[in-house]
Amino acid sequence: MTVPAPATPPLRFPPGFLWGAATSAYQVEGAAAEDGRTPSIWDTFCRTPGKVHRGDTGDVAADHYHRFREDVRLMAELGLTAYRFSISWPRVQPTGRGPAAHRGLDFYRRLVDELLAAGITPVATLYHWDLPQELEDAGGWPERRTAEHFAAYAALAGAALGDRVTEWTTLNEPWCSAFLGYGSGVHAPGRTDPVAALRAAHHLNLGHGLAVAALRSVLPAGARLSVSLNLHALRPLTPSAADRDAVRRIDAVGNRVFLGPMLDGGYPEDLLADTAHLTDWSFVRPGDPAAIHRRPDWLGVNYYTPSVVSTAPEGAEPAREDGHGAGGASPWPGADRVGFHRPPGGRTAMDWAVDPSGLYELLTGLARRHPGLPLVVTENGAAYPDEPGADGSVDDPDRTAFVHAHLAALHRAVADGADVRGYFLWSLLDNFEWAYGYAKRFGLVHVDHRTLARTPKSSARWYAAVARSGVLLPPGAG
Repeated sequence: MTVPAPATPPLRFPPGFLWGAATSAYQVEGAAAEDGRTPSIWDTFCRTPGKVHRGDTGDVAADHYHRFREDVRLMAELGLTAYRFSISWPRVQPTGRGPAAHRGLDFYRRLVDELLAAGITPVATLYHWDLPQELEDAGGWPERRTAEHFAAYAALAGAALGDRVTEWTTLNEPWCSAFLGYGSGVHAPGRTDPVAALRAAHHLNLGHGLAVAALRSVLPAGARLSVSLNLHALRPLTPSAADRDAVRRIDAVGNRVFLGPMLDGGYPEDLLADTAHLTDWSFVRPGDPAAIHRRPDWLGVNYYTPSVVSTAPEGAEPAREDGHGAGGASPWPGADRVGFHRPPGGRTAMDWAVDPSGLYELLTGLARRHPGLPLVVTENGAAYPDEPGADGSVDDPDRTAFVHAHLAALHRAVADGADVRGYFLWSLLDNFEWAYGYAKRFGLVHVDHRTLARTPKSSARWYAAVARSGVLLPPGAG
């Protein structure tokens, strides 16, 4: 007689685990010229010919500014316990300095009140790439004054919303802001200057540290502060010393350029050496390392796909499959001979490889290097070409499979000692996907970009069942 194999116990997540979804202001709000909002660098970039697919803009986006109550009802129906959104700097402080625009702040008060009434924890991000254009005109993130203005803006937002919001994130993906915005030029403001990119990285670090201090001065005790980093999961193309050095170089300018100052108290020496031919880093002033080195209450980790790298032979053109779009320059200063290669595995509509082991590696690696630091996956998700069927429903089994596999990897990381407190799926809604315009769909909820009608996809029903039960259900469940 055949003895049946013992049933595998379901994967359960810890009590109190946050089940969320994320958006950002420019990608979903719309209302670009309403209630005192002024242009951001993305408004300007979208109007620069050739920068954004089909000339799309975030002027309307998903119209979350007017439809937020409907969207919060959808969140509640999906069983979400947290919503990660960003505050639009030019909506609440139109010039990037000076007094607040109270109509802009009132929008976020109404949004947060609606979330709290639905039992959903608001997680506010202060900066998700929408620098007020006036500050860019004055030099942008490569200039020290921008970090100081950011701290003042943080205090303004904290004072206005601190009675309602207890979870705060200073910056989202400062690597993209610095190196895609000022290095490769594929993101706003579209500059291609490696030294400006390194200066921007430092001033984003400084802005984070100054904002933490500013928020601590105005928020009630018990408020929790964080930063979200898009850390790169790196693999060498071969085991050779040259390819291992490629990993080291990209780790320095892709990960440790932020982890070092924020968590360890200084920039890594190898990064300074790699970039010495570009800058002497004299823009780092005495006192800056201490100002930046303010340990967050938790660290946000954004992960989508791994990177495979090699060192190109002398004189050879390195491969550029880095997944960040084709720009006029490299976003990797100090790593000119590093090449990027297509990882194996299935692909998303972004042409990114599906590999959840990279998430496991990032979470367990952080837990080893920074014991006692709570982690939250603040972005993870996939774009697929989702379209409604004849009956109006939207079936997206590929996204469900993607999220299931990454949640399994997260659960394995928790079992192996990583203190992971929550997961935010990117994104709640199909939205404006930066330089890709409206060509890529990441949402749990389908948005018809003509009518703005919302339709939860099949992945949303599955994710809702997981969120309500705290159990990783099979992809077909829900």
